Amino acid sequence: MVHKPAILVSLLTSIALIVTACTPATPDAAPPDEPQRVVYLINGALGDNAFYDSGKAGLDAIAERYGVETRTIEANFDAAKYEPSLEAAVEFADVVFVISYGFEDPLKAIADANPDKVFVNIDTVVENSAKTITSIDFIEEQSAFLVGAAAALATTDTSIAGVNPEKIIGVVGGDSDPITNAFLFAYENGAKSIDPEVVVERKYLGGAWDDQGRGKQAAEQLYDAGADVVFQVAAAAGLGVLQAAKDRGLYAIGVDTNQNDLQPGHVIASDIKNVGAAIERIYATIDDGSYKPGQVLQYGIKEGGVDVDFTAQRPVLPQSSIDRVLALRQEIIDGTLSIEIYTGD
Repeated sequence: MVHKPAILVSLLTSIALIVTACTPATPDAAPPDEPQRVVYLINGALGDNAFYDSGKAGLDAIAERYGVETRTIEANFDAAKYEPSLEAAVEFADVVFVISYGFEDPLKAIADANPDKVFVNIDTVVENSAKTITSIDFIEEQSAFLVGAAAALATTDTSIAGVNPEKIIGVVGGDSDPITNAFLFAYENGAKSIDPEVVVERKYLGGAWDDQGRGKQAAEQLYDAGADVVFQVAAAAGLGVLQAAKDRGLYAIGVDTNQNDLQPGHVIASDIKNVGAAIERIYATIDDGSYKPGQVLQYGIKEGGVDVDFTAQRPVLPQSSIDRVLALRQEIIDGTLSIEIYTGD
């Protein structure tokens, strides 16, 4: 047996230790550049059975499918909470899905300061200097046009229980802002495409998106004015509109999710804005590496972003009226019916 000198043994041992220390360990987790934490930051609050809850459903779906850690941050309509919420989102997450309406400037600033983060702005278009914010722009005029047509078909059909001979429909908006007004604009256009004599009465809640009492009161005022159908575009406050429809034995239209069974027999249709599906669709591109920052993505009926839904335990409209609306829907998909986009004029 050949014995190595002690000094040589010591030298070889030292080299082995250095090599071992410098060799990277096989990673147990995904590479650090793959997003592992996702935040859904909303300017309002969950529990609306509509817009915000739809987004949460999408967040839950990507958590289950991709195994990412998710967190929802609610600003609860409190302006003082929004910027701290943004900072908390960036500190925690790799990907931030954000509803920034009214807080666009803080979002731009924090996105510019964090170019390594993915920011996806929902429902409005926000462009920062670094061009890193991707925006999801829903074409809500398409679905609102269809529910306007449905409302007109209801108010002109006195065979439906409770419908009076007057051709009046209503709408309750949470606030007079560009998105809400886009809904109202197209709703009226859709109604008048069925019958130009239909009158559309409006009520706004002045930003009280979470006040169901005010939503109910506004709807009652519209019913008192002769409206047979009231479209709610008012988030959680709109649940009060649906309640008023039941109490008066009249009809409402839901928004963002299928609300037809919240007050069975009193909701003729729902205008769907599929926030959750949009979140799932965008995150799939982040996961597979095809995501491109700084895009403006428009989601209409054809893309699955918006739609009309008549599915209900107790349908209100006769099938002939539903079929007429669905025919208009197909024309939009085929491109033979072009829906006017609200410009703010």
